[in-house]
Formats: sequence, structure tokens, C-alpha cells
Amino acid sequence: MADTGGVKSEDTPFEGGPMDGRSLPILLGPTGTPPKTYRIPVPDAAGGPPTVLVYRRVPRGHSKRLGLPKGWKYEYDPEGKRGSTLRWPWTKPDSAPDSAPDATPGGKPDNTHG
Repeated sequence: MADTGGVKSEDTPFEGGPMDGRSLPILLGPTGTPPKTYRIPVPDAAGGPPTVLVYRRVPRGHSKRLGLPKGWKYEYDPEGKRGSTLRWPWTKPDSAPDSAPDATPGGKPDNTHG
């Protein structure tokens, strides 16, 4: 393990993609786990914008009795979509619904006067 002073780190293996088989010291968060997503910018040889490699954290294995994760590893995500953002209850969804919303709330009849 690399010496990072008072900050904890853990050698975490990478699977798939250009980093396959390598292990890097990853800083651990306050709960003792590495981040869910790890992005590695790779500079372009021609001086263009860098290519970003995206890896997602997955359990390395599970314990037999309680099923707790034994450790973590990173698997290559070729699509590299942003999927682990905070979702607040009051935020609007990313994609608009296919059909236009009705003026009548769902589950109620149009004529409420009886």
C-alpha cells in the first residue's frame, strides 16, 4: 500500500479495458469504501481533448455467512454514461414522457359533479 499520510487508501484491481490486470492505490471515503465511479483521463497524442476511461465499482466477492462484500474492484464501462448522480425527490426526470399529460389527474373521472 502506498503511504498517503493520514489518508487511507487501498490497492484496488481493475478489470477490462486498457487498465486490465493493473492495481492502483485508491483513496477511501469516510465509510471505508472507494468511490462508485473512477474516471481516468487519457491525454490525446495530437493535443485534442482527452479520452476518459470510466470504471464502475463492483464487489470482489462475498462472505459465506452474511453475504458482505470482501473487497472491491473496478470493471470497465465502455459506454461511460453518468449513472451515479444524486437524485433528489423534487428534481425533474431526465427524459420527457412520450405522451402529453392529461388535464385530469390519474385515477379520477372527468365528471366529478355526480
